[in-house]
Parts: sequence; structure tokens; C-alpha cells
Amino acid sequence: MVYMATGDRDDVRVTIEDDIIRLKWTEGVTITEDDARAAAVLVNQISPDRRRPMMVDMTLTAAVTRAARTVFLEPGAASRIALVGGSPVDRVIANFVLGVSNMPCPTHFFSSAAAALDWLRQAPS
Repeated sequence: MVYMATGDRDDVRVTIEDDIIRLKWTEGVTITEDDARAAAVLVNQISPDRRRPMMVDMTLTAAVTRAARTVFLEPGAASRIALVGGSPVDRVIANFVLGVSNMPCPTHFFSSAAAALDWLRQAPS
């Protein structure tokens, strides 16, 4: 079963599939503080009862602002996060976010969704 959080944003989609929160950013988006806060609201709205593993598809994200990165430091409904991107630019953006941030839960970058899902399913909640 798929559950979807709805909001007034068209640059992010949040669902729960197989007990994993899945957040997908629109390709080419520059994630601002407002974008990050809106996504956090949707994530917490879709999983208000407990923390769950989360896969974030950031494929072809243009950039993440400094203010957005501070929002990502706030604890929320994610128990662990797998960032997924397919390009070298995605990896650079993810490494920048991970390198300068003390994430509130275990967070890793993957170049494939399959590897990310394997890690999310194997890691303890």
C-alpha cells in the first residue's frame, strides 16, 4: 500500500511504501529553507506515529542552500536516511551536506535506489 502526504508544493513528493518513507525532489530544484521546511512537514505528517527509514531521491538536484542544510539537522520522522543520486554532481551535493552537517540520524549516499533500499531494510530502526 502507498500512502502519500499532500501539500501545496510541486517540487517534492512524499510517500510511504513498504514501511519506508520516500521523498523525491523534482529534478533541477534548488532546495531552499522554505523547500526543506515544507518537505519536513510532509515527512512528519505522513509518519506521525513513529520514526521510519527514509529514502531521498535527489537525482539532478541543482543545489542545497546553507539555510536548507540547517533544516535537515532537525530531528524528524526519519530513523535513518539514504540519499540517492545518479550523477557525480549529486554525489558532490550529498557529500557537502553530509560533510558539513551533523545529521540527526544515520545518513548515507547511494548511487542506486536498490542499494539504498537494501541498506534501509538491513539497518535497525
